[in-house]
Amino acid sequence: MAVQVVKVRRPAQSFSSANPWLAILSGLWVSTRHFLHNLGLFMRGRQDFAIHFPEQRLVQPPALRGMPVLVQMEDGKERCVACGLCEWACPTTCITIYPAETADEVERYPKIFDIDMARCMFCGLCEEACPEEAIVMSRQIEIASYSRAGSLWHKQDLLVPVAQLKTRTDYLRRNYDR
Repeated sequence: MAVQVVKVRRPAQSFSSANPWLAILSGLWVSTRHFLHNLGLFMRGRQDFAIHFPEQRLVQPPALRGMPVLVQMEDGKERCVACGLCEWACPTTCITIYPAETADEVERYPKIFDIDMARCMFCGLCEEACPEEAIVMSRQIEIASYSRAGSLWHKQDLLVPVAQLKTRTDYLRRNYDR
């Protein structure tokens, strides 16, 4: 098997690529321009380049997917019927459901409903799989914990009244034609 040598013709270097100082000066010019622009905004009191987080909050869009929560009906019970579709749809298997029977109009309910937030990737597939609109992605995004046990959320921790989830449920109904 013969090997052939191929000579590659390279274009001649331009003035800017031959002189690296021009690239450095160009980068410094961009940084100086942004600095002066933000300084002018700060001097006029229109400080839009920084948000002081605990005191100021960003306006979050309704499509924000925070942590998944269970919808609590007005009578205090969960809307979930323990069908297991969210558990099946979850790609990280972070949802655990053990169903139980009841004598009410809702025939089943989750006796145990746990979500391991350390494994959850906030994809929203559980929300899309739920036929009862019982699990939705809330706007809560601050869920840090100091231990592995602190990231395991049980049913009582996940229950959120339906009135607090109005922004997300309205978004779901509008965009998914439910």
